Amino acid sequence: MLLTPHPKTLWPPVQLLEVEIGRRGDQLFLQYGLQGDLDRVRWPERAPASRTDGLWKHTCFEAFVSVGSAYYEFNLTTSGQWASYRFDGYRQGMAPAEQEAALVVLEGRSDYRDIGGLFDLPAGADRLAVSAVIEDVDGGLSYWAFHHPPGKPDFHHPDSFALIVPPPELT
Repeated sequence: MLLTPHPKTLWPPVQLLEVEIGRRGDQLFLQYGLQGDLDRVRWPERAPASRTDGLWKHTCFEAFVSVGSAYYEFNLTTSGQWASYRFDGYRQGMAPAEQEAALVVLEGRSDYRDIGGLFDLPAGADRLAVSAVIEDVDGGLSYWAFHHPPGKPDFHHPDSFALIVPPPELT
């Protein structure tokens, strides 16, 4: 599935951003494929895989999963750092979530990258939003999503949850 840049994004270094979605038991598997002038993307420095806040301020790959009126936000970077949060409602009641994320695929060269992550699904997960923030080497940000609601970029907006969480794969 294709992600598109927010309409107000000007000249991002990424020309194509695709995501494959799958499920492995109680985990969501997302594989992001990027093409473009990727030497112009500001990639995070490698770091120990650990929970880290503020990842969305730079190049970051995201998933949002709803459970009724609550939802979870997952952030993952190519550094290996990740974050997960639970919200009681639209941008309300934010707290760290117990669910984790892990970088499991990182491959590429100057014109493409494959970035795969596993995200622990909360019980009752039903709807999904998939997005990414791409920072260029000059500090500009582009916001990519499967569905952009009207107005400024807002991955938390209820209209962003436009996908169904896939059922577990049969083995």
